[in-house]
Amino acid sequence: MTTGTEPTLRVAFDATRTRAVLRAAPGLESDFSKMSIRFPAGGQRTSLAVEVDLDDFLTGLDALTAWPHADSVEWDQDLATLVGEVLDDADRAEELLGNPDTAGVVTPDEVTQHLGLDWCAELTDFQRRDIAHLLSMQHGANFSVPGAGKTRVGLAVFAAMRARGDVRRLLVVSPKSAYESWQFEGETCFKEPLTVRVMDGAPDPGTDVLIVNYERLDRSLNALASWLRAAPAVLILDEAHRMKLGARGKYGSACMALGPLARRRLILTGTPAPNGARDLENLLSFVWPGHGRRVVTQAVAGGDLAYASTVLRPMFTRTTKNELGLPPFETRVRYVQLPGLHRELYDALIGNFTARAEAGRSDFDALGKATLRLLMAATSPALLAEGESRHSPLSYLVPPLAVPESDSLYSLLHRLPSYELSPKYKEVLSIVAENAAMGQKTLVWSTFVRSLTTMERLFSAYQPAVVHGGTPDREEQIQRFRDDPDCHVLLSNPATLGEGISLHHVCHDAVYVDRDFMAGRFLQSLDRIHRLGLAPDTETRVTVLAAEATIDEVVAHRLEDKLAFMGQILDDPSVQQLGDLEEEPALAAGMDMADVRALLKHIDTHGAR
Repeated sequence: MTTGTEPTLRVAFDATRTRAVLRAAPGLESDFSKMSIRFPAGGQRTSLAVEVDLDDFLTGLDALTAWPHADSVEWDQDLATLVGEVLDDADRAEELLGNPDTAGVVTPDEVTQHLGLDWCAELTDFQRRDIAHLLSMQHGANFSVPGAGKTRVGLAVFAAMRARGDVRRLLVVSPKSAYESWQFEGETCFKEPLTVRVMDGAPDPGTDVLIVNYERLDRSLNALASWLRAAPAVLILDEAHRMKLGARGKYGSACMALGPLARRRLILTGTPAPNGARDLENLLSFVWPGHGRRVVTQAVAGGDLAYASTVLRPMFTRTTKNELGLPPFETRVRYVQLPGLHRELYDALIGNFTARAEAGRSDFDALGKATLRLLMAATSPALLAEGESRHSPLSYLVPPLAVPESDSLYSLLHRLPSYELSPKYKEVLSIVAENAAMGQKTLVWSTFVRSLTTMERLFSAYQPAVVHGGTPDREEQIQRFRDDPDCHVLLSNPATLGEGISLHHVCHDAVYVDRDFMAGRFLQSLDRIHRLGLAPDTETRVTVLAAEATIDEVVAHRLEDKLAFMGQILDDPSVQQLGDLEEEPALAAGMDMADVRALLKHIDTHGAR
């Protein structure tokens, strides 16, 4: 791509492959200054060299037209290929938007003939449609809901490319919880099973499908880059929302560095925009550097999300829950009132001090107003107090002691379980007891491990299984919940169990003791009990608990906005509806402590044995 003896301009990747580096020949400082100033500032800049973020470089390619020596520019081959692919796919997306009958478009009926003779797996109609769409583009995104078979669709895209000789291997970046699915499908979908290996040390050159988790990406970057360079490959990011921070995040920067080395890039996630347009920009920037970010920004700029969905639609495929034919599920919010001491403590934490609280103002200020602390306090301020260990459970007294009026409010915080039972725990206890009496299991979610260990003690008669980040026997706990009829409760947090686990065959009730601001985690966790394979008459119930006049209400409003945005961008009414939960009365609203004591006595006497 060079004429003459020496190039006047060299264009290449930097060492991380997340930036473009432009270097001019000596003596061309004036020409270089006129051109380089058209790129956004950022990175190193000298009179003859400039570094530009890859997205900014690809977005501003027109700036290169200002270079007066166009016939003597030397391009790094990988970067030149990437530029060509991005421009081609941008044109293809425009063609698909304007004319679905564009030449080269694969139809669902043609999918089978593209997969090669080795493919043997069955495909649903919506999977054929998704595969056809992805094969019609050089790179792609599959935003189908969990249970739609995104793993099989990804392998089908790989099979089609391998059948026509475009690639020889596949690199999958995924959470550990998805390993089993890739290994199973890799054996099931092909007459000659693929060699599927999880990365452990140096990648084996004879591997067909190499799987690596996001946590390991950064330290394995060089080895993975070499593996991708050694043979043409497809790169798939499974649960791609994990790199939603893009080049600003550890996972995202590693993915962006590997992307240009792959012949085809594909992302899979059911929650592509959990916090808004920026997340979607970063995901599509991996697929189409430069073009993806610009298209999203322009599409949503006017605020018309229905229009934005139309513009973005050619860039992704999505199977919705309605298309899966799943029975509908009920999602309700139950507001609980904080009892007197709990309310006084929560108000003090947010700076609203009673006369008694004033004496401990400095202690409450020291606890801070961080989001996670307020979320804990909405369940029980006692979760903030130090225990025997970081996750030691709270010990509730039933019946409770009378609140001593002479004690300071701050000292009462540490002894709150002696005086009041958290209204959220009381409500969950009622739900679990009611379900257990009918022989039904309950999945209980909480963001905080100490809340999980507290409920583990409180619900001991129901022999709860518990799964969080520190659980050593995670698989055994999940299996016990599935198989043991005396295990009526699974306690977990969305950060640990939000992806990859199916519980829909044994559990149809989920309760959220609290929620954080992460809409993606909320959606992912819902899908543990509502996914493909449910009987048509299955009734799935989801209950969200919220304490009145607390941060819970702020979380509810923000999640409503985020889910509405995601649902409109994806043209998926089922996601939009999740943001507007119907209210229902709390089961435990009328329970006094004598009722709770009677319930606990009944549990101890007649609970699961």
